[in-house]
Amino acid sequence: MSTAYGSRPIRRQRRSKSDMGDIREEIIKALSVDQPMTVRELFYRLVSQGAIAKSEAEYKSTVIRLLGEMRRDGSVPFDWIADNTRWMRKPRTHSSLENALRVTAATYRRAVWDEQDAYIEIWLEKDALAGVLYEITEPWDVPLMVTRGYASISYLHSAAEAIREQGKPTFLYYFGDYDPSGLDITRAVEDGIREFAPDADITFERVAVTSEQIISMGLQTRPTKKTDTRSRNFKGESVEVDAIPLSALRQLAEIAITQHIDSAAHERLLEVEQAERETLEGIAERWVS
Repeated sequence: MSTAYGSRPIRRQRRSKSDMGDIREEIIKALSVDQPMTVRELFYRLVSQGAIAKSEAEYKSTVIRLLGEMRRDGSVPFDWIADNTRWMRKPRTHSSLENALRVTAATYRRAVWDEQDAYIEIWLEKDALAGVLYEITEPWDVPLMVTRGYASISYLHSAAEAIREQGKPTFLYYFGDYDPSGLDITRAVEDGIREFAPDADITFERVAVTSEQIISMGLQTRPTKKTDTRSRNFKGESVEVDAIPLSALRQLAEIAITQHIDSAAHERLLEVEQAERETLEGIAERWVS
């Protein structure tokens, strides 16, 4: 027996080896096109392709189990699955001063937004998707702010302090689930930032998930949790941000950021950055000789 998203138990026949082989092929096909992908994102992709049913049992006993097996047997590379919920803290160290100089030269970057008229941040509810959006925020030198649900008051205060220090118009773009708590988290983040930076010029926009995207993108839904105390005034089913295709998430973040970029100023910055990097490389070479 398994429990479907629709609530009542359904009876599911045991799949044959051939059936499981087909699902494995669909997993590899999906991940080959778009990765790294969260487990939940892959689940929604398989549901939309008709490979599995939209049920929590399929998510846990089929997708999670198969991914474990496939990563162990090498058919799915470990770096195809995103998991930013577990990480290691370690300071950067060097084997020698020469090594330090070369690393500095190779990684040197100028602050992109020093020469721009605005300051941008991308806010994300789910840590598991941080790696996906970081592919966009990192090249543009944009802070990626991950709340992991409701942000603490300390986190919001620190973020507001950083915004106040910028002294320029600030645009915050939020990515989160479309459900009672997800929508309320959006409100809580905006209210908290405005409370601690009352004089800052802030524009706050929820980029995803929106009610329009649910329809236009045909996003997979799930029943709204009855245990969520905020569900009383929420109508319809819920949608997780993982349901949006990764390419679409990246594109949404890219558009949000680049609309504020002065191309001429950015080109000048890149030219100066390259010249300064070459200076650092010259210092490293002289140190070796």
